[in-house]
Amino acid sequence: MYTTNDFKKGLVIKLDGAPCVLLDVAFQSPSARGANTMVKTKYRNLLTAQVLEKTFRSGDKVDEADFERHKGQFLYADGGRGVFMDLENYEQFEMEEDNFEAIAPFLLDGTEVQLGIFQERMVSVDLPMVVELIVTETAPALKNATATAQTKEALLETGLRLQVPPYLETGEKIKVDTRDGRFISRA
Repeated sequence: MYTTNDFKKGLVIKLDGAPCVLLDVAFQSPSARGANTMVKTKYRNLLTAQVLEKTFRSGDKVDEADFERHKGQFLYADGGRGVFMDLENYEQFEMEEDNFEAIAPFLLDGTEVQLGIFQERMVSVDLPMVVELIVTETAPALKNATATAQTKEALLETGLRLQVPPYLETGEKIKVDTRDGRFISRA
């Protein structure tokens, strides 16, 4: 059992029988005497991927989800689905097309990830913060490229398109932030 005092971003709780990860937690002080502090939360249901909001009173209790994080690995894409392996027991899991589509541009075969397991079922995949990918197509490097805000589009080996500095060339390995798909630096 968790109380609202335990709430923090990233905590997985059980709401309506489903595991939910807290995305945002805000404590709101009461304006009247004797009123309870309110705890406003924004959470993602890991079974349906819905993002919802709920307000709790200070001291409310919620159940702990039967949720575990395991080291995992992306094996391959099968059509629009992704196949992952739990590195602790070598069990394989498939991720449905709708969920896999959002993370596929950051995955190469063999990429290590964190798998979220709920009741022996994979319900989430956490990507590493940064991945290294090779630029497969981009315009030629510009002569006298300055450090101003000029960018050009690049196509990476996974099919991801993003804006990169003008000095990058085809074949270079770069670091990409998986949270927002942004270029970080050369690898």
